Amino acid sequence: MTARREIEAVTERIRERSRPAREAYLARVDEAVSKGPHRTVLSCGNLAHGFAACGVHDKQALSGDVVPNLGIITSYNDMLSAHQPFEPFPALIKEAAREAGGVAQVAGGVPAMCDGVTQGQPGMELSLFSRDVIAMAAAVGLSHNMFDAAVFLGVCDKIVPGLAIAAFTFGHLPAVFIPAGPMTTGLPNDEKSRIRQLFAEGKVGREALLEAESKSYHGPGTCTFYGTANSNQMLMEIMGLHTPGSSFVNPNTPLRDALTKEAARRALAITSLGNEFTPVGRMIDERSVVNGVVGLNATGGSTNHTIHLIAMAAAAGIRLTWQDIADISENVPLLARVYPNGLADVNHFHAAGGLGFMIRELLEAGLLHEDVQTIWGPGLKQYAIEAKLGPDGNVVREQAPAASGDEKVLAPYAKAFQPTGGIRVLKGNIGQAIIKTSAVKGEHRVVEAPAIVFETQEALQEAFKAGEIDRDFIAVIRYQGPKANGMPELHKLTPLLGVLQDRGYKVALVTDGRMSGASGKVPAAIHVTPEALDGGLIGKLRDGDMMRLDANAGTLEVLVSVEELQGREEAQADLSGNQFGLGRELFAGFRQLASRADQGAAVF
Repeated sequence: MTARREIEAVTERIRERSRPAREAYLARVDEAVSKGPHRTVLSCGNLAHGFAACGVHDKQALSGDVVPNLGIITSYNDMLSAHQPFEPFPALIKEAAREAGGVAQVAGGVPAMCDGVTQGQPGMELSLFSRDVIAMAAAVGLSHNMFDAAVFLGVCDKIVPGLAIAAFTFGHLPAVFIPAGPMTTGLPNDEKSRIRQLFAEGKVGREALLEAESKSYHGPGTCTFYGTANSNQMLMEIMGLHTPGSSFVNPNTPLRDALTKEAARRALAITSLGNEFTPVGRMIDERSVVNGVVGLNATGGSTNHTIHLIAMAAAAGIRLTWQDIADISENVPLLARVYPNGLADVNHFHAAGGLGFMIRELLEAGLLHEDVQTIWGPGLKQYAIEAKLGPDGNVVREQAPAASGDEKVLAPYAKAFQPTGGIRVLKGNIGQAIIKTSAVKGEHRVVEAPAIVFETQEALQEAFKAGEIDRDFIAVIRYQGPKANGMPELHKLTPLLGVLQDRGYKVALVTDGRMSGASGKVPAAIHVTPEALDGGLIGKLRDGDMMRLDANAGTLEVLVSVEELQGREEAQADLSGNQFGLGRELFAGFRQLASRADQGAAVF
C-alpha cells in the first residue's frame, strides 16, 4: 500500500471509530448554532452588564445586536518571553474590529506557565494539568454568551492545547488562533547543549551556564528550538486555525502586527452574521487532525503532542490513538532538521521556506488532505505560501519558494532526511510507550542492558554526580505519571544521559513521565502506560533486571519470566513530597481523575 493510501486508511479508521462521539458532538454544535447570535437570548440586564465598560461606539453597536463581537481569550503575562508580546494585541484587535464594523472584547485571561522556568522544579508537577485549567478558564470567559466568534492568543506548551480544547468545546463559534512568533536567533543551540553537558560534568560553573542560557533565551518570543511551543504553532497552521503564513514571524515587527489585525478581520468575516460562517466544530474534522499528525512527524515535532492531540481531538468528538500517530509516522518522511533534530533553529527553518514550502511538498506527495475547511476558506493549498508586508502595510502572500533555501534545514520530499517521522509506539510486557527517534542516531536505537531503578529524577542526578552509573544501563524513572505527580517533564536528565552516551556507554531511559519537545539524542521510552501508580508493570521492575529497548522493532521488554514478574510485589513509592507546596495540594483532585497518557491524560 502506498503512503498516500496508508494516510487515507488511517483517516477512515479514525472516522469509523469516532462516528458515535462525533455525531453526538456535531448535534450539540448544530443545536447551539441554530439559536443564532447569542446576545439575543440575554435579558436587558444581562446585556447591560456585558457592555457596561465599553466605549460609546461599542456600546451602541452591541445594543443593536447586528454587529459581530469577538471574544478575546488571552494568555498574556509579562514574565514569560513567549506571552509578553501579546500585551498590545487586544488593542490591535479592537482597532481592526472597529474598522471592519465590529466589536472586540477581552473575554478572559488564562494562565500561562513556562516549562523552561519550572523544569526540574516542583512547579513542573502542575504543568500538564495547567492545560485543562486553561481550557476551563477559557470556557469561563466564553460562557458569558456575548460573542459571535473567538480569537485565542496563545503560544507555548500547554496553552495552545488548552485553548484548542476550549475552542472545540465552544464548537458553534468560529475560532481563530493568533500567534506571537519566535524570538530572534541567539546563541546556537548546539553550543547551548555543549555548555549544559560541561556543567553536568562539573567542567564549567553556574556563571558560565547562566551566561549561555541567557544568550539563548534573550528576548520576546518563543524559544527558538523546535519543542512543544513551536510544534503548537505548526499544528495551528497546518490544521487551518491560523491565517496562512503567520506562525513563525518574529514579535514586534510590522508584519506581525499586520497579521494580527488581519486575523481579527478574518474572525469577523466568518461569523454567522456574514456570508462565510465557519463554526470551528464543523471546520475541524478527522482530516484536519490527521493533517496535524502528518505535520508533527514531517517536522520532527514534540512528543508531548502524542498526549495533547488525543485530548484536543476528543474535545471535537474525534478518537485518535497512539497507533494512529505511529502508523502515520511510518508513512511520513522527516523534512525538517531543527534543534534538537539538527543544528538550526526555527528562524532558519522559516527563512529556508518554512511551513509554506513543507505544506506544498506534502500536498504534492499526497500525504496531506487538501480538501479540508480552514479559517481562510476551503482547501489547504492556500497555506502553501509566504506571508509578506505589502507597500500599504497590509499582508500580501506569494507562492512558497520552488526550492528550499537550505536543504540542510528544510528538505524537499525527494530528499527527505529519513523515510519516517520518527515517532514510534513501543510495545512489550511493560506496556506501551512513545519514543522519538528523529534525533537518535541509528547505532543508539537498540539498547539491551540491566535496569537501574529510581523513584525520582533527583535520585538519578545524585547517582550521576557520585559516579555510580558510569556503565551500560537503562534508567527506569517511575511514579512520574499523571496519577502519581502530574507527569512532569524530565528534561534535565537529557544532559546527564548524553554525557554517559558520549563516554561510550549504552544508555536509555524508560519512564511513565514525560520528556519534552526537546528530548534529544538518548533513546527515551516515555509515557509508559499503564503508569506505576495505575498498576503498570514498571512498578515491579528491580535493579539488575535485563531490559531491551528496540526502537527499530518497536519493542520494550523486561527479560524476566512471566512467573517471576507475577510473583513480585509492586514497589511502594513515598509520594508525600509531591502532595504539597507551590500549589500542588490544589491539584489532588486532578491527579485522581487523570486518564492514562494514551487517552490524553485529561481530567474531563
